[in-house]
Amino acid sequence: MDMNQEVRVELGDEAYDIVLGQGVLGQSQTWQRAIAGRQVVVVTNPTVAAWYLTPVLEALQQAGKQASVITLPDGEAYKTLDSLRLIYDALLQQRAARDVTLLALGGGVLGDMTGFAAATYMRGVPFVQVPTTLLAQVDSSVGGKTAVNHPLGKNMIGCFYQPRQVVIDLDTLKTLPAREYSAGLAEVIKYGAIMDAAFFVWLEQQMPNLMKRDVEALSYAIKRSCECKAQVVVADEREHGLRATLNFGHTFGHAIEAALGYGTWLHGEAVAAGMVLAAELSQQLGYPVTDTVLRLRALLQQAQLPVEAPALGAQAFLDWMKHDKKVQEARLRYVLLQALGQACVEPVPDAEMLTLLRRLGQT
Repeated sequence: MDMNQEVRVELGDEAYDIVLGQGVLGQSQTWQRAIAGRQVVVVTNPTVAAWYLTPVLEALQQAGKQASVITLPDGEAYKTLDSLRLIYDALLQQRAARDVTLLALGGGVLGDMTGFAAATYMRGVPFVQVPTTLLAQVDSSVGGKTAVNHPLGKNMIGCFYQPRQVVIDLDTLKTLPAREYSAGLAEVIKYGAIMDAAFFVWLEQQMPNLMKRDVEALSYAIKRSCECKAQVVVADEREHGLRATLNFGHTFGHAIEAALGYGTWLHGEAVAAGMVLAAELSQQLGYPVTDTVLRLRALLQQAQLPVEAPALGAQAFLDWMKHDKKVQEARLRYVLLQALGQACVEPVPDAEMLTLLRRLGQT
């Protein structure tokens, strides 16, 4: 791809750009534009640092920025208040002022934690999302959700806080392990399923190229996903209504992650199996999506993602789902497919849910 592309997230005073291109991490102009102040604290993990920290630091220096680094442990298991404290400790030890910019260089876990630290350090300092996994590029880096996990639930402690910019370098996907790459495709497929039937059809046609990590196909898939996410975030920043549809498959998926222990299944893997459950539930409730269920299963399998949930047991599965943030007045609300590319959120009785789970092999 010769030219950088941009997607604007139009949030009034908090509006920002998603910049997408190849090699953008190593360009000084990237950081001159994204970062207003001089002091930058890069938050990363050892895996990402080994590949990308040096070019980022060199480009920051060329841009006239003074950078330091905080390295956190890698993985969902470390998305905790203890890890968050490491960021605060480093910022306080450095006497970082209110004009410091935090730069989140890593995947979704690191982006969520860095964003939460930025939102709460000195009641809010700027931060820039630099997502290096496909899942983070198309989902968690856009929209301002920040959080850490609690043993009783995923992302239960956090806040909404928008980045100053999102910088997506397609070159970072070259080093992404195959399993994590596939996990990111789950969120890409989600956008087609819930809000863009034409994009879903394009994914069916282009999945072989996406699995080869073809740059042109990837560029379009990421840009379209970001456009979909931005459209929903602008319409419903604080998740009062429409934005909840982005959680298609996530109530099931979060239950799988929590029950197995965070990190056993990757987030995208759990969401993939969760989307199948949500689509099957939609069909069971009478929505005309029989063909969509089959196509969704087939597309996820092409992306080398699981389409069957692990055996948790029907009642245990339901109990884990009740820890989810979308529970209102003790009733679980699920994102359902009304048709391909069209979603809604509805409460579903426990008895209906247990019927689904037992029908699909949960004892």
